[in-house]
This record gives sequence, C-alpha cells and structure tokens, in this order.
Amino acid sequence: MANSKFARYPSLAGRAVLVTGGSSGIGADLVQAFAEQGCRVAFTGRSAASAAQVLRACAGAAHEPVFLPCDMRDVAAVQAAVAAVEARLQGLHVLLNNAADDTRHEFLGLSSEGFDDAMAINLRAHFFAAQAAMPALVRGGGGSLINVGSTSWKNKVAGYAAYATCKSAMTGLTRSLAREFGAQRVRVNTLTPGWVMTAKQLEKWVDEAGEREMDACQCLPGRIQGVDVAQLALFLAADDSAMITAQEFVIDAGWT
Repeated sequence: MANSKFARYPSLAGRAVLVTGGSSGIGADLVQAFAEQGCRVAFTGRSAASAAQVLRACAGAAHEPVFLPCDMRDVAAVQAAVAAVEARLQGLHVLLNNAADDTRHEFLGLSSEGFDDAMAINLRAHFFAAQAAMPALVRGGGGSLINVGSTSWKNKVAGYAAYATCKSAMTGLTRSLAREFGAQRVRVNTLTPGWVMTAKQLEKWVDEAGEREMDACQCLPGRIQGVDVAQLALFLAADDSAMITAQEFVIDAGWT
C-alpha cells in the first residue's frame, strides 16, 4: 500500500495518532497516509461501513488502524474515545481535529438548535478533543495537534455561516493552545484546505459553475485531493516541523 511518490518520515514510525472523522473524505486519506508511515492510527466516525472501507485501504500497513465509533457531538463520547486511544495505542503523539459537517443552510432561517448542532460538530468537538488529548501529548514529551480549518470563510462563501464561523475559530484555538502548551513541547497548527474533491463534495456541490470557479480562482490547474492535505499533515506531525507552531498552512492551489 506504500506510495513511493511521497516523502517518508522516519520519526513517525510507531507513533500513536488519532484522526477524528476519519471514516470518510479527507479524514480517510489522513488515516491511510499515517498508516503508510508506520504509525499506530485510531480514527473516529459514525459509519461502520465507511470505516470498513478505510480499513481495507490500509491493508498491509505495519499496524492495522483502530476504528472507534463515536458521535463527535457528544462530549462524553469524545473524552471516552480519546481515553480509549491512549490505552489501546499505549500513548498519544498526534491529534488531527478533522471531524466536520458543512451542511448548507440559510442564515435567516437557521434555528438556535441548528446553530448549536453546527457548533457541536465543527467547534465544540475540536475544543474538547484537544482538551482530552493534551495531557497524553504532554506525558509523551510533546506532540503535534493539528486543527483542520477551511478556506470557506476566507473566500466569503455564502450558505453556511455557522460552519464558516466555526472554521474561522480554528485560528484562535490553535494560537491560544500553542502558547499555553508550547513549554511542554506540544506544537499546535492549523491545516486549512480549499475545495477538496471528496466523494461528498463531488456528489452534492461540485457542478459546472463550481468547476468554472475553480478554474478561474485557483492559481494552479487541476483539483485538490485529500492526499494533498494528508501529505502536509504528515510534515506537521513529524519531527521535521519540530520548531513550527501557532501557524496556519493553506492548501487551496492559490485561491485565497
């Protein structure tokens, strides 16, 4: 399963990694990329069927990934999942806060319940996953916490104000945690993808108008894939980025 096209990071071999929302989309590519590096990977998700596909894609890895069913909207479930990861993987070195839901909505019609639900998956889950994981990262002598953002708010995309609000908040969460836990050698960065051609995006949102917009706005030709995001995540998790923290890294082919 190893992809010889991309860099290998010896420092990642054997490290314990948790990917939230890893059963589909970008998360699935993150799981596979870290498994290919010899990491001990666990991932959360709500679909056992989707998780099974990820596990099949990781066949042949030095360590078979561990799937933990979890609704990331449930703080207690998030805390339990992180505790289970530390126990099963004998530590935790990397957390990728990836779980998200970009369901579209009209601003004027969004109820308080809808707003709370968007906050629960797109912001609260990240906050409390980081809170639960931080002691383990510190116990391991430092590690890497990567918050996955989005260029949606930078590009002023309409139709999901709650989601955009949450994703803009990744900057504040990252920079605050980087300062608070830097002395314990925990690095915290934001990884901000542009419009990534996941199965969900292709099915629901990418149309002829969207294709034209990408062609017009991206500096680079082509389309962004989950693997492009995963390769930068590997660098931010590895010792190669040992002195990088409190920063944002955008992968959008030059759109913003």
